[in-house]
Amino acid sequence: MYAVIRAGGKQFRVAPGDVIRVDQKPAENGNIEFTDVLAVSGEPGALVRPQSGARVVGSVVEEGRGDKILVFHFKRKKQYKKLQGHRQPFTAVRITEIAFDGQKFTAPDQPAPKPKKEKKEMASKQTEQKAEKKSRTGAEGKASKSSKGRTDKGNAHAAKKPAKKK
Repeated sequence: MYAVIRAGGKQFRVAPGDVIRVDQKPAENGNIEFTDVLAVSGEPGALVRPQSGARVVGSVVEEGRGDKILVFHFKRKKQYKKLQGHRQPFTAVRITEIAFDGQKFTAPDQPAPKPKKEKKEMASKQTEQKAEKKSRTGAEGKASKSSKGRTDKGNAHAAKKPAKKK
């Protein structure tokens, strides 16, 4: 089961449960309804142009801005260059329902997301790991070059020089 919808000047082939990124749209209570349905397929191999009343409903998953696109204008031999960046805003929508001609196809419920660990817990674990690493390398590990005792190289060199005559 899928439908072809038009949103933001583009066409999307959607099925229940799909997540699509459309140009930023205002949402009512976190739901968006697409009424511009171009085609619907209720069975495999059958594509029908719906009469009227066909609709696709989705819930907003996230809103954000896409990757930066650099717009560079250049005119040769004229010393003209202009660089501009652009980030297109988007709304990510999860398709929850496709309805036409009295039929309704819905997406299965999304499982609840796992709770993320708090930053304080993560920070305390990292500091414990660093302290453990220091204790292993500090007392038992190899000594660095700066902590090694100096050799008698300097004294031996001074002893080879002849004493000054008066």
